Amino acid sequence: MAREMYPLLMFASLFFLLAFGVPIAFSLAAVALIFAYTLWGPAALSIVVSAAWGSMNNFVIIAVPLFIYMAYILQKTNVVEDLYKAFFKWSGGLRGGLAIATVVVGAILGAVSGVVAAGVIGLGLIGLPQMLKHGYNRRMSLGCVMGAGTLGQLIPPSTNMVLYGCVTGVSIGGLFAGGLSAGIFLAMIYIGYVLIRAYFNPSFAPSLPPDERATFIEKLVSLKSVLLPALLIIIVLGSILMGIASPTEAAAFGAGGALLIGLIKRRLTWEIVYSSCYETLSVSSMVGWTMIGAGAFGSVFSGLGGNTLIANIAMNMPGGPNMVFFVAAVFIFILGMFLEPGAIIFLAVPILAPILARLGFDPLWVGLAFNVLLQSAYLSPPFGFSLFYLKGCTPDDIDIVDIYKASVPFLLLQIVCIALIFMYPSIVLWLPRYVLGM
Repeated sequence: MAREMYPLLMFASLFFLLAFGVPIAFSLAAVALIFAYTLWGPAALSIVVSAAWGSMNNFVIIAVPLFIYMAYILQKTNVVEDLYKAFFKWSGGLRGGLAIATVVVGAILGAVSGVVAAGVIGLGLIGLPQMLKHGYNRRMSLGCVMGAGTLGQLIPPSTNMVLYGCVTGVSIGGLFAGGLSAGIFLAMIYIGYVLIRAYFNPSFAPSLPPDERATFIEKLVSLKSVLLPALLIIIVLGSILMGIASPTEAAAFGAGGALLIGLIKRRLTWEIVYSSCYETLSVSSMVGWTMIGAGAFGSVFSGLGGNTLIANIAMNMPGGPNMVFFVAAVFIFILGMFLEPGAIIFLAVPILAPILARLGFDPLWVGLAFNVLLQSAYLSPPFGFSLFYLKGCTPDDIDIVDIYKASVPFLLLQIVCIALIFMYPSIVLWLPRYVLGM
């Protein structure tokens, strides 16, 4: 077999293992080990070990379990429920007001946790029953929960942005600043969609009856539940964007702040602390093993000339740089149908990001565009994680096909967002340029 075919055979072998249900982390590591041993002999296994060590020997990675722990503490101490009730009272009188509250709370959850599971499950348990109770279109309600719950992928502190920055060397502070503007922009697109549909069809998302709407005094009182999470957001994000603290230091403060909020609200128990630690360990271990597997796979793939092969294909592709970006975006979107976003970051980004940088694209803009694409991976049938997070907390009369169909309009809205970001890069770059001078 020609040497040029080995990198392609590695990808084919990877998807073969995935098709048989082998976890992505172990599929990546197994393919790397088999190819290294077969082609280069036992001595080549040191390359795999070195890649694994290099993947894990990164101080910034510590931010990932800390942000995850912060998310679980906030979820389990019912901060999500408090936020939803507050915005529910302020927007319930509007057509589509409950859906708007869902999107706004999803954005805030993204800013206090950065973990998609916490957002989707929290909104699914709290916001979805309210929308269905008041006669909202069922598919729109399901899609709104999934779309809003995944805003944590973009709005910092996003764990995937931390991983992207570690893999590519792009400034995590820059990614956070751009992710904030991208996340707010996408949330506005969601809200605009709901308002337009509700305007032309009042039964699609009706306003609350007058007797169920909150008084002005009740609205003001409800803002108390927003103050502490808002303060936590300002301190965590502000310290990173102003250069006062590194992402890891800010994550540690955020985890401590979440515990303090739980204590102030008198909801923190040893059971919550223990279960949050256990679930954080579980999720962080999955991320760690995926990093190790992807590091090993990437080292062997590069050693076989895979990066050079793909770069040559990209440089000779008709249509110029824009066509290369389009193909890369489609490739990531397709991967998102089958792989979780962290695996895509470790697998595809080290190959694609340098090529796009060589073609003249701003590395920060590429990172932000890719993260919007990675968010769509959470909603993409058949294996988008948010689809199954939501299925786990919905009534029995809602099946997975309903959730698949509900995801389509919000996937299209994300494609619209990506297209606008491509045509007008300043949408996501203005805040990094203003705050960080990038």
